[in-house]
Amino acid sequence: MSLRRPAVAGSFYPAGEGELRHAIEASYLHRLGPGKLPTKGGGAAKGLKACVCPHAGYVYSGPVAAHSYLEISQLAKPDLVVVVGPNHYGLGSGIAAYGKGEWETPLGRVAIDEDASKRIVELTGIVDYDPEAHSREHSVEVQLPFLQSLYGGSFGFLPISLAMQDKHTARDLGKGLAELLGDAAEGESAAVLIASSDLTHYEPAARARENDTVLLKHVERLDLDAFYTALERRNITACGYGAIATAMEACRILGLTKGRVNKYATSGDVTGDDSAVVGYPSVSFLKA
Repeated sequence: MSLRRPAVAGSFYPAGEGELRHAIEASYLHRLGPGKLPTKGGGAAKGLKACVCPHAGYVYSGPVAAHSYLEISQLAKPDLVVVVGPNHYGLGSGIAAYGKGEWETPLGRVAIDEDASKRIVELTGIVDYDPEAHSREHSVEVQLPFLQSLYGGSFGFLPISLAMQDKHTARDLGKGLAELLGDAAEGESAAVLIASSDLTHYEPAARARENDTVLLKHVERLDLDAFYTALERRNITACGYGAIATAMEACRILGLTKGRVNKYATSGDVTGDDSAVVGYPSVSFLKA
C-alpha cells in the first residue's frame, strides 16, 4: 500500500503529536482566531461544508484557518473530504489526484477514498493519478491535521493538486466535483470541500489588503469571470487561485449561492512587519 509520509512536519507545523495538538488548539484561541474550540467529533448535521483555507505555517495562518474549521465542525463526521490545492513545485501531472493508499501526519493516518479518486478521474477526463505531484506539496498536507483533530482518521480523503489553474480547468474540475458531491449537497451524506490558498504574496500590507478585498468580493458572489479578471488586471499573486475557482464553480452548480468571509488577516498581523506580507483568507460557501 502506498504511504505518503509528511513533507512539512517540523516546519509548517510541529512534528510531535502533543505539540501539534497544542498548536491547533492555540490557533482557535489566538487573538486572530475564532476564540473558541470546536466540538470534538463534529456535530450532527449532514450536508456539504465548502470553504477556503490558507496554508502557510500554523504560526502565521493557523488562526485564520481555524475560522473555517470551526464552521466545518458543525458537520457530522464526513464520508468524504476533498482538498484542492496548488502545486507549488511543478512536480508531476498538471491536475493530480492521489489514487490509493494512506497519508500520514503526526496525528495518524487517513486512507484515500479510492472510489472517489476513480470517479473524479472518470467524471472530468482531465485528472490523473500521480503521487509525485503530492510528494513535496504542503498546500493539501497542512489541512489534514486540522481535519484529524476534528474527526480522527476515519473519513475518506481525496487530495487534488493543481499545477494548471486556468479558468477552463477550474470549470471542468468544479463540474466534476459538483457531481461527485451531489449527494452531500442534498443532505443525504456528509462531505467537505476545501480550497487551499493564500492570497497576495510579499506586498505592503495596505496594498495586499486592498487587492485581496477586491478579489474576495468576487469570491463572495461566486463570479468566476470577475475573479479571473481581477487576478490579471491587479496582478494578484494568490497561489491557489485555481483551487478557489474550482470550489466556486462546484458550489455554484450545487446551489450554494454566496461566499462569506469569516476572517482575513496578513502575516503582518502576526509578526508586526507590514512591509511585505502574505494574505490569508477564511471563506465559507453558503446557500442564501
